[in-house]
Parts: sequence; structure tokens; C-alpha cells
Amino acid sequence: MEQPLLLLVLDLTGTFAFALNGALTAVRAVRVDIVGVIALGMVTAMGGGIIRDVMLVQPPATFQDWRYLAVAAVGALIAFAFGHNMSRLSTPIEVLDAVGLSFFAVTGAMKAVDFGLGPVQAIILGTITAVGGGTIRDALLGRVPSVLRDGLYAVPAFIGAGIAVLSSLFGLYGAVAAVIAAAVCFFIRVLGLRFGWNAPVPRAWKRRDPPATRR
Repeated sequence: MEQPLLLLVLDLTGTFAFALNGALTAVRAVRVDIVGVIALGMVTAMGGGIIRDVMLVQPPATFQDWRYLAVAAVGALIAFAFGHNMSRLSTPIEVLDAVGLSFFAVTGAMKAVDFGLGPVQAIILGTITAVGGGTIRDALLGRVPSVLRDGLYAVPAFIGAGIAVLSSLFGLYGAVAAVIAAAVCFFIRVLGLRFGWNAPVPRAWKRRDPPATRR
């Protein structure tokens, strides 16, 4: 069947991209050994999918199919072996993050639809799948997660998941719809990085200095 194969390909591609991203982030941000690099890579790659499957009350796919663990481990090992050549480059990390975000938003939403969830719930779950691994990665690194400080991180995932879900409602559930949804998510994320776009934020209160004391 095309659909399971499509989900598998997108899932494994996203897993590989996020594993590289998490491991390269570890190499760049902190001094960790091979265990730390692989752990951060695998957590980034599989965290969102595990959260998704737990919310669907089913065994996580990463523990049912050895290919997820293998792909995540290979991605993390590649980053460990060659990351010193890329540790000063932020662009590869950001691009890999955008790739993983895009694929996971689509696969998370599509799996939620297959599970029988409604459109809104499927879009939310697709977004959680996309941002979950990166959120855990940032928390382990002791920094504010990207989903909370980067306006165009969760937003592209939400849009990509929404396109995937709406396509299924109109009977366009397949490879073309999935690729279009992932591409839209990817380009919005990349454009946001390129031009510094952000979602609306609360208006900051102006700091008022206390009045000077007259002598």
C-alpha cells in the first residue's frame, strides 16, 4: 500500500534529519562525549513520535520497528564523527531542523487521521509530533525551547499539519498532498529564519524608571 510506505519513508527521513540536528546541536552547544551526542540525537529524532504514540495510547513506533532506532543512531554517529567540521556552521543545523519539522508535522497528522481523530485534534497532534523532539532537546541543553521563543517554529508545523489533514478531508490523501504539505512547512520555516519573521508577540511593557529624588 502506498500510504504505509509513504509514512515510513517520511518518518525515517525526518528521524534521520532530526538525529543529525540534535547531535550537531550537542556538538556545537556543549562539550559532551559520544554518549551525550548520541543521546541528544536520538531524543531529538524520536521524542515527538513517542509523545504522539503515547497520546494515541499505543506502543511507540520507535520501539516496534528497529529501523527507527538504527536510522537515529546512524544520524547521531555521523554528526559525532564529522560534526567538528560543521560545529561552527548554524545553517546546516537550521536546515536539518526544518526538514525534520516538516516531515514530522505531516506524518504525525496523517497517523492521527488514520487513528480516527478529528481534524482539529489531528492538526494539534501533528504539531506536537514536529516540535516534541526539539523541545526535549532544548530542555536537556538547559535553554528555552525553540517552540516558546521562535515565532515561526510551531506555526509552520501547524500549517503543514493542517494542509495534510484538509487534503485527507477532500480525498487528496496521498504522496502528492503529503509532499506539498511538507514543502509548505519547510519553506515557511526557512523564510522565517532568513528574514527573521516571527508570530505576533505580547506588547512589552515600557520600563519606567522611578522618579529622581529631589535633594
